[in-house]
Amino acid sequence: MPVYRERLWPTPWIYIATLLLVPASILVLAPVSMPAGIITGIVLYGACIGVLSVTSPLIEISDGVLRAGRAEIPLSQTGHAVAAYDERARVETGTGLDARAFLVIRGWVKPVVRIPIEDPADPVPYWLVSSREANELAAAINGSRRPEHGESAD
Repeated sequence: MPVYRERLWPTPWIYIATLLLVPASILVLAPVSMPAGIITGIVLYGACIGVLSVTSPLIEISDGVLRAGRAEIPLSQTGHAVAAYDERARVETGTGLDARAFLVIRGWVKPVVRIPIEDPADPVPYWLVSSREANELAAAINGSRRPEHGESAD
């Protein structure tokens, strides 16, 4: 059973904004065929909704492993995770971003969690993961890490 699980679904306004495909298709195809414009708009909207839903990444912690999208890493190779909200999150995803970082971020989910990678052989310094519940994700990562050699599990 997962310790933490979250799917990064698009916010409702993304679904509403993509509705503009319907009138845009009608506008473009109306001179040719009004029914073709309506059908094309509906099909394009359905395709966009499908793509947005299918490509929404899953963030999960279970069995001592963090999974973010298609990537996974043992929690024993991670450092202390830190949640960032508002201005700090903007810095993390903008000017403070390391180009070598592994990213699972979505523009419609502002809070992020920075997860340092402790493996010296890994060229990635940290993972940056979007989460609507960033404090809970960071706590789940920090609480699920296995103790290192010489560290007590208390």
